[in-house]
Amino acid sequence: MKQITSIQNPYIKSLVQLQEKAKARKQTGTFLIEGKREIELAIKGNYEIETILFLPELISEKQLNSLTIKQFNTIEISKDVYQKLAYRDTTEGIVAIAKTKNLSLSDLKLPENPLILVLESIEKPGNIGAMLRTADAANIDAVILANPKSDLYNPNIVRSSVGCLFTNQIASGTSEEVITFLKEKNINFYSATLQNSNEYHKVDYSTPTALVVGTEATGLTQLWRDESTQNIIIPMQGEIDSMNVSVAAAILLFEAKRQRGF
Repeated sequence: MKQITSIQNPYIKSLVQLQEKAKARKQTGTFLIEGKREIELAIKGNYEIETILFLPELISEKQLNSLTIKQFNTIEISKDVYQKLAYRDTTEGIVAIAKTKNLSLSDLKLPENPLILVLESIEKPGNIGAMLRTADAANIDAVILANPKSDLYNPNIVRSSVGCLFTNQIASGTSEEVITFLKEKNINFYSATLQNSNEYHKVDYSTPTALVVGTEATGLTQLWRDESTQNIIIPMQGEIDSMNVSVAAAILLFEAKRQRGF
């Protein structure tokens, strides 16, 4: 089995670039996955794994075998190398290099009555990760990134989604492309915004539905407000007029699920 002990190794330097630079991830079509559970979910989600790197002090060969990774190229690394690559404070001694997926809207496989979450121009990776986690918890059919401002394979999204990056169907496009897609599929879409809105719990989400949320700072763009089937609002009872976007998305998704009898 191959071993790498130096952080100056050119291959390790290239992996550090994958961790730190969206440009490197885009150029190579690869990204890093850290943690046993996350790697298992990626494999289950049909992500192609190129290489597994592991620190023997933290993960045994028996544990490696339990990951069903015998078919993958494996490299034993030193503690220094692992600490250079590790993104999380608490971890399990294993990192995978995986290939990114095509995020085309046309590749989405939707049921007859889909429930979709649309995220427009969300900038904070932690919020995206949290919403992917909620999407998995609600078992919705797809998450669509409209005018994305953050690279989907940002390590903070991988981490904060606790592997739900790999359990959701995800696509990406411009807002115009996403709206065209939803209309062509006869999917009603409801934009969470303050303007010209109906209270969210008074709207019927039992038909094909997409729930659309935007940034906390500026909200959704005018395009989504104008084209929406209906604008919706979560009434605030305190002093502020909005909440964290990931919390708002969770409220909307689980109301839709409640209406659908789940």
